[in-house]
Amino acid sequence: MTGTRSILLAEDDAAIAEPLARALTREGHECVIASTGTEALEKALSEEYALLILDLGLPGVDGLEVCRRVRVERPQLAVLMLTARTDEVDFVVGLDAGADDYVGKPFRLAELLARVRALMRRSAAESDDVVIDYGDIQLDARARRVVVRGEDLTLANREFDLLQFLMAKPGQALSRDEIMTEVWGSVDLRSSKTLDMHISWIRRKIGDDQPGRGKHIVTVRGVGFRFDP
Repeated sequence: MTGTRSILLAEDDAAIAEPLARALTREGHECVIASTGTEALEKALSEEYALLILDLGLPGVDGLEVCRRVRVERPQLAVLMLTARTDEVDFVVGLDAGADDYVGKPFRLAELLARVRALMRRSAAESDDVVIDYGDIQLDARARRVVVRGEDLTLANREFDLLQFLMAKPGQALSRDEIMTEVWGSVDLRSSKTLDMHISWIRRKIGDDQPGRGKHIVTVRGVGFRFDP
């Protein structure tokens, strides 16, 4: 039960895992449940999935360690992290571990399914052979590689998705809601704060904060952001 529509759900609470698995199946996905961190890690590394929905508080190997291992050995696998601990420090730690998105418990099913759809769209798009080249910055969608002034950048998966979305619409003022809906599948407040964090990180990595260089990612007041080639 693997492939481009398959999801590994790592959740030890059956009251959450079983209804969520049914909802994902109704959405057209194949869903496999793992109830421990050890089982989740084994399945994630030995079988092919498009998405890992990962509870942070798994027994055995905890969710953060599972995420770190998966990110090293299966970098293309999208990871949606679930946690009952929703403070900002925990949120950033989850992103640092390599999670693509982060949902706090209790979650609204419609919200979580929207996040899943956004991540699955990204996974499907990775098969496209698309290269965006603006001279000093190149983005290869299939290889998930960004080169700036001849140097490879290290970007987290969500940073890559955000930069790709901006670069694919050069010169267009994109609203915050449009960006968050496309990249995160959500326009909630946590994603809004996350958007600003990710824009700041990307600007720093591509050199937008260095004096004397042109700015690629421009803030459009009252609207959102624009990518200038």
